[in-house]
Amino acid sequence: MIISSSLFEAYLECPTKCWLRSRGEPNTGNAYAEWARLQNETHFENGLKQLLETFPESDHAMGPPIFDHAKEATWRLAIDVRLQTDGLESRPHAVERIAPVGRGRSIQFIPYRFQFANKLAKNDKLSLAFDALVLSRTVGREVSVGKIVHGNGHSMLKVKFPSIDGELQKRIKGITVLLTENLPPELVLNRHCAVSGGFWHIATLRGNTALRSLWERSGH
Repeated sequence: MIISSSLFEAYLECPTKCWLRSRGEPNTGNAYAEWARLQNETHFENGLKQLLETFPESDHAMGPPIFDHAKEATWRLAIDVRLQTDGLESRPHAVERIAPVGRGRSIQFIPYRFQFANKLAKNDKLSLAFDALVLSRTVGREVSVGKIVHGNGHSMLKVKFPSIDGELQKRIKGITVLLTENLPPELVLNRHCAVSGGFWHIATLRGNTALRSLWERSGH
């Protein structure tokens, strides 16, 4: 079983969404979710372009191998990064590599995420923390800080991971339990689901046709 960043983000939004996605169920989507996806794509493209411009072109790298012995690497900003280790898989939006300065210092790696919202939620920080965890296990060293570029002005928020590590581990444990079971999660009705844009959403499809109909009408 592989817990990907896509499954982790789905779990943060709705456990049932995570469960369905893990089983390859088609995503019917809804107007709000599609709008948010397009907003994030545009913000990512514009934000990444600005970030790349802050580094010399010779320091860019696309999809470089990232290992614990990457001392010979010369890149400073990597994009299209794919990481997989210990049953976890992540695709951070970008990774900055800071070479050590001075004796006894080690290489630092900083994951980046782009989010169009002006006001960030805890889930945004947890998604970045998940990327950092996979990156940390890949390179064999602590990754304690990451950055989220967000909002209309492309503000940059520095996130310190030790303060949310307990919550991160709790969510990963929850996903692990969820995906090893043969049944969907228990019923949860939530009028304020941000994913469904205010519609009711359902966290179980345990043979109840009425609930299944309501789930489908909500756009999940």
